[in-house]
Amino acid sequence: MAVPGDKSISHRALILNAIASGRGTVSGLLESADVQSTRRCLRQLGVTIQGSTVHGRNGRLSPPQGALDCGNSGTTSRLLLGVLASQAFSAQVVGDESLQQRPMARVTDPLSTMGARFRSASGRLPITVTGGALQCGSSQLAVASAQVKSALLIAGLLGEGTLEVTEPRMSRDHTEIMLAAMGVRIDRVRMPNGEHRVTLQGGQDFEARTFSVPGDISSAAFFIVAATIIPGSDVLLEGVGLNPSRTGILDVLTRMGADISITDERVSCGERVGTIRIRHAELVGTTVDDSDIPRMIDEIPVLGVAAAFASGVTTVKDAAELRVKESDRCAQTVDLVRRMGRNCDEQADGFAVEGLANCDAKGFTFDAGLDHRMAMAAAVAGLRSESGVTVLGMNSIQTSFPDFTSTLEALYG
Repeated sequence: MAVPGDKSISHRALILNAIASGRGTVSGLLESADVQSTRRCLRQLGVTIQGSTVHGRNGRLSPPQGALDCGNSGTTSRLLLGVLASQAFSAQVVGDESLQQRPMARVTDPLSTMGARFRSASGRLPITVTGGALQCGSSQLAVASAQVKSALLIAGLLGEGTLEVTEPRMSRDHTEIMLAAMGVRIDRVRMPNGEHRVTLQGGQDFEARTFSVPGDISSAAFFIVAATIIPGSDVLLEGVGLNPSRTGILDVLTRMGADISITDERVSCGERVGTIRIRHAELVGTTVDDSDIPRMIDEIPVLGVAAAFASGVTTVKDAAELRVKESDRCAQTVDLVRRMGRNCDEQADGFAVEGLANCDAKGFTFDAGLDHRMAMAAAVAGLRSESGVTVLGMNSIQTSFPDFTSTLEALYG
């Protein structure tokens, strides 16, 4: 089976082609509410997008008519802040109730030092951006965040001088790969202390190009866990992105005893892609820490489901970033696991699950609110529950995986 196109790459392919020169195409683009938000905002900024073709504006966009509504998409909002920081006009960036709770100062503060101006009541959306000529410099990120890093790289590319971004550990690097493919000279260094530093020179010319979007490993993770915990499963997921900055879920599950193999591995547009085969296996508990977290932060909720069916204790730590996602995913995952009938200890930066390998979950009701990944994790848990589950908030999956329910039913209905 195939999984939908990678959401992170879909956003970036649209945005980077929009600010490049020439025309580029994006095949395999994810058709979800989040990606539609990016497409809609770019069109408001004067970008022509016809089907899969994006007509680049060579870094110069048009003032929008009305606010730029990013919906529920953190990637749209943060990357747009990086784009707008260099534009010679003001624009307002807004989002839905969930997105308004997510921290934006981590983006606006370093962009402010480059010369952009931001007006906001609380460091969160709505934010009014007044852009202009940017002067690049050095930014030391407190948290490894691909969204923040990408916003700064985009702003730096449209600014002057040398930009240097250092993060405590390497976050997903799709932006760096795509910029290099577009002709940007970009340097990347892993420091002896584990930090990751990216450097580029502002003002470079770069060309729009064709990108082929691989399957999203974050979407695949739900079926990887489902196949692992359900006896008799043998599932093939084809064309999935295997970027090493995203494959933490595969490494952690393999460490727990999962039966995962990869075939047909290849490189497409600079990204590793392959077919993942997953068969049912008995799991054991493990510890997940900051050496894993940046490479699997979005997969932690469904990892919590896997941990509930593992022997022993699985501990997740160094994951405080979970608390500022679409919901407080730390608290939400703890609630989900407890409703499954497992002991789960909530901690400041994570949680610890006491799994039961040979015991189905209880039937339960779970309210995912506006968080698509919590909704899908709960649905996977329901596949091994005594009497099924009722998941409130399933409409939220439209942001990343509109066909999730029908795909799950096709496999396990």
